[in-house]
Parts: sequence; C-alpha cells; structure tokens
Amino acid sequence: ADLVNLLQKRGYDTFTFENSSLAKEVEQRLNVNVETSKPSKAGETLRSNLERFAVETGFVRSPEELSQWTHSITMEITKIKVKGAVEKRDLVIAQAILTLDDLDKTINLLMSHVREWYGIHFPELDRILDKHETYARLVVDLGSRGNFTVGNLEKEDIPKDKVEHIARLAQSSMGADLVETDLTEIQALCRNVNNLYQLRQAFENYMDTSMEEVAPNVKSLVGSLLGARLIAIAGGLLNLARKPASTIQVLGAEKALFRSLKTGTRPPKHGIIFQHTLLHDAKRWQRGKIARALAGKLAIAARCDAFGGRYIGQDLKANLERRIKEIEEKYSEPPLISERKPARKEKGRKFRREGRR
Repeated sequence: ADLVNLLQKRGYDTFTFENSSLAKEVEQRLNVNVETSKPSKAGETLRSNLERFAVETGFVRSPEELSQWTHSITMEITKIKVKGAVEKRDLVIAQAILTLDDLDKTINLLMSHVREWYGIHFPELDRILDKHETYARLVVDLGSRGNFTVGNLEKEDIPKDKVEHIARLAQSSMGADLVETDLTEIQALCRNVNNLYQLRQAFENYMDTSMEEVAPNVKSLVGSLLGARLIAIAGGLLNLARKPASTIQVLGAEKALFRSLKTGTRPPKHGIIFQHTLLHDAKRWQRGKIARALAGKLAIAARCDAFGGRYIGQDLKANLERRIKEIEEKYSEPPLISERKPARKEKGRKFRREGRR
C-alpha cells in the first residue's frame, strides 16, 4: 500500500501486474486501476535490478533497508497464511475427536479400577451390569450393597429382569464389608466418572453441530464421529478430499497395507470405515465390495464439502443403500474355496545353497 501511494503521488494512475490474483486483490483493497500482462523483459529487468531501482526511486535509502523490508513483508504473509490454516474448522474437529478418544480411554481406565475396588464389597454386581455409566450411577446413589433392594433399584430405572436378581445377590453376597470412609472415596471417584460421561456427551453434541457446518455431506453418509475420525487421520478435510476412493477405503489400516506390500499377504479390505454400521453388520464375504462402494461415496461427499459444492448427502446415502442391496442380493452365498484368489507369493530370487567340497 505504501508503494502504491508513493507512485500515485508521482503521477502514476495505472498499475500493471503479472499475477492476476494479486492485481485483483490490489484493485479491491486500494481502489486503483490495474492491468494484467504476461511476463515481459521489463519485469525481468526490474526483478534483476530491484535494489538499484528501489534506491533510485527513493523507496528505500539502501539495499540493506530493502532486504529488511522484504523480510518483514514475507514474515507477515506467512503469518496470515498460518493463521488462515489454523482457523479452518476441520482442524479443530480433528483435535476434538482425538480428545474424545482420549476421554473414552480415561473413563475405561477409571472404571476398571472402580469395578475392582467396589468388587471387594459387592463382586457379583460386576457380572450383571456391563454398562460403566449405570454401574457408577448405582454406586453413587445406593452406596452399600445393603441398599440394593427391589424398591431402590426400580427407582434407578434398572430393567425388571435384573432388579430381583441383583437384590437377591446383594443379600447373599460373598463380598467384604467396607468402612464408611472407603465407601465415600469410591463414591467420589464414581461421581467424577459420571462428570466425565456428561463431558463426553457435550463433546458428542459439539461434534455433531460442528460436522454439520464443516462437512454436512460426510456427516450424512457416515455420521459425525466417524466422519471426524476420517478428517483427523487424513490431516484435514482438504487432504481427505484430495485422496482417491481406494486410499479412503484403507485409511486407518496403514500397518496392514504396508505389511501386505512387503510380505505379499492379502491387503486389507477396509480401514476405519469398518466402524460404519452397514459395513460392520455385513457378511464377511460382502465387506470388501461394500467398503469400495462406501469409500467411493465418501470421496464424492468430501470433495463437495471441501470445494463448496451443494448438499447431496441424502442422494449419496440413498445410492449407497441401493448399491448395498444389490451386493446382498447378488452375493448372498459365500464364494467357493476354489473361486477364491490365492494369496500373492512374495517375489524374490531363490538362492541355492552349495555345500563345501
């Protein structure tokens, strides 16, 4: 801007640029007349003698001052680009899903200790209640196993088929008695676990809202959590959109893929997309074809989200379901063993051992 203002004061009213995007930006921000031309000898002469022209025109006093000015401008441009990359919501979503996974690991670790600790007092409860959240809630609300009566369990919304069984086991439990201070500490830990569950639910709601804004097509196809994991593994929505469907299909299974390339074993049919219900619940011999179909639709959805396309999530989902139905009808029975492709053998020279004479 300073250079343009200086040249305007000296009578220049039209500015010529070789970069069309730069010319458009200058025209919009500085409101001056611009022209765009191909690289010319004048431009080459200017670039090769930039320091001399800068000093002669009075823009700078010395070549050292021009170098310092160029360094400052380059640093500012880099900061703007870095700031723009960091402000992208897809990177925020990637960090959020990684935090959610760590939160799950923390909850599982704490609940394993809670079950062992409270199991000293009521060991039979561990086999009946599989859900960690319900287990922690009962320990906080009821405390001692003597409070595990039919009436109290019904107030906690426990299934009727388990209420009488839990109450009967509580009366005949082989667990040891705990003093009040020990039970209080266990309940305090369970309260913290319940708070972590509430935090996890808040994270899920945040992920659902953010994915609707950033990648609505991907979310419609695979859900907010799986879509966020794909974005995190790819390193961003733009990187995911640039990947072919064959790469998206095996994202998350890189170790198995490289092992197959190295040893000649069968390559993986799917990566993290295996978490999708349509693929996870499919029959074993249909999963490879379903994974290819799902990866193809994911590639289209990611490109629409990354490059500002329209919302086509419902259409992609309907087409995917139609394709899966065709696969289930066409490949309803497993293939015969003779029809299966043999594993590729590792290529390499075979050296014959020669014994000493």
